[in-house]
Amino acid sequence: METDELVDAVTRLVGSGAQRYECGEGGHGAGHVCLALSEELDLLELIEGISNRYGASRNLAMRGYADPTVDATTGLPVLTPFGTDVIGMRAWAHAAQWIGAGTVRVGDGIRHVVLVAERDVPVVEELSDDATWVERVVAVTGWAGEARTVDWDAVEARLGTRLPTDFKQLAEIFGYGAFDGFLTLYVPGSDVPGMDFVEHAEHLAAFAARSGTSLWRPYGIHPAPGGLLEWGASEQADQFYWLTEGDDPDRWPVLASQDIADTWTRFDGTAAEFVFRMLTERSHPHSVARYYDTHWFQSYEYEEE
Repeated sequence: METDELVDAVTRLVGSGAQRYECGEGGHGAGHVCLALSEELDLLELIEGISNRYGASRNLAMRGYADPTVDATTGLPVLTPFGTDVIGMRAWAHAAQWIGAGTVRVGDGIRHVVLVAERDVPVVEELSDDATWVERVVAVTGWAGEARTVDWDAVEARLGTRLPTDFKQLAEIFGYGAFDGFLTLYVPGSDVPGMDFVEHAEHLAAFAARSGTSLWRPYGIHPAPGGLLEWGASEQADQFYWLTEGDDPDRWPVLASQDIADTWTRFDGTAAEFVFRMLTERSHPHSVARYYDTHWFQSYEYEEE
């Protein structure tokens, strides 16, 4: 198969939902399916094609060395079929599946491999009762990406306000990307046009100053007193804001707006609690739990080659 056909084949397998996979390759057990590849396959082109659909990959193995910390929740199912023969492997989490693409040893040679494997549901119940909402979001998505550093003093000075503690933690732990491919998190320092948290806030403020705030009535836009400050958006044109009322940003309520004038839902909790409940509660007004039982974070921050 050509690269585009192979990516489409991966998408069909992933789109088929949770199921019990059986691989037809000799010596391979259940729990995954290996796809047939041509010897002329350009692996880097394939990885780019998968990343264009499923976000940045996790690097599980390189130059014959597998990450010793990898476990069932962070990508081990795509390494297991090949044992110690793995040379390099990239992985993507998507709902109840892992996608893997890499290179393995076969006898005296090597070959490229692509597979889709079953993904365990990340466990939240094992968390203590006093776990924070951020810890719950990390647990329910199975996220194990590398944390980033943000100069919050500079960010808050530029915005003219302090920001909620849990949002800072989400931005540092997850970075730029989307929960369940649905809710995109704005973070400071994003190099994607329009997705940098501070630049986006300044853009909305400038637009409101030029055109008025009728699009957000009955609210104003930050830096107006008690104005709205956007921290996320959805693929269905929903917007997620804080209502910056009061001096304590950790007590700011979340306001969600659909792409309909004057349609607002107030949530008296933090952004992290909003995300967790969105992922796990079918009754949540922006629930994705109606569509997915297994949740993930799709990172859009790619490593420099």
